[in-house]
Amino acid sequence: MADSTHMEQELRSQPGTWREAARIGADSGRLPAPGARVAVVGCGTSWFMAKAYAALRESSGLGVTDAFAASEAFLGADRGYDAVLALSRSGTTTEVLRLLESVDGRIPAVAVVGAADSPAALLADTAIALPFADELSVVQTRFATTALALLRAHLGQDLTAAFGDAEDALAAPVEPRWTEAEQFTFLGTGWCAGLADEAALKMREASQSWTESYPAMEYRHGPVAVAAPGRVTWTLGPAPEGLAGEVARTGAEFVAHPRDPMAELVLVQRVALERARARGLDPDHPRALTRSVQLGPH
Repeated sequence: MADSTHMEQELRSQPGTWREAARIGADSGRLPAPGARVAVVGCGTSWFMAKAYAALRESSGLGVTDAFAASEAFLGADRGYDAVLALSRSGTTTEVLRLLESVDGRIPAVAVVGAADSPAALLADTAIALPFADELSVVQTRFATTALALLRAHLGQDLTAAFGDAEDALAAPVEPRWTEAEQFTFLGTGWCAGLADEAALKMREASQSWTESYPAMEYRHGPVAVAAPGRVTWTLGPAPEGLAGEVARTGAEFVAHPRDPMAELVLVQRVALERARARGLDPDHPRALTRSVQLGPH
């Protein structure tokens, strides 16, 4: 049996951390209220969770919600935002801290972080700490999904099925052909497009794999050209009609499971872990990455 890693321990804890976060989210008055115009920001994995939440919130009719990479956010007065929601596991990421400083006294800010005493938590007007979901591995797994569980519960979603699907994803086999595949493309529609981005990033970070991600309807507009035998096209959430057949004709494997898309991401995390092991890599310490990106002064 392979040696346990922080990444494995943390990804396997997700059903429990999701339940705890859902309880907090359902009762929280600190997150943006219905009707508020909200900008959601983050970096890397947190940006992808921001994209998923923004799509869910706006499609639920709860108010205009825009997601930005923290370094690329447009938060001028003409945008009319009522709140900024910042996601940051470490609470020390430079771009997030700079953004919170820039809106101080101008737009109320809420930070969802791993530690209540982190710089981002102290800069924000309000902080929601999820210390039970914080991580030792550089590669994020449970903090990202736990933050999304918090936000989904706050939107009024019942996550009971997601909890069960996550347990199923932890028990499902990791097929050898996925460990050996040459390339992966991840797809999603609506809020699942952000999850597809995160799936690709996780595979890339942990195992140095060739991965891509796209909104599912955009896949036909060029990216499908990369599909071929020995490669995998994996959709999180419902697939557009006819897409499975188009991928099958290329010889690539098309993967689609009926799980909650957030739970399906757990299976992708496991595949990334096994691919790292097969390549002799340390998934807890991926090449050229650190737990928090902290930039020097200009």
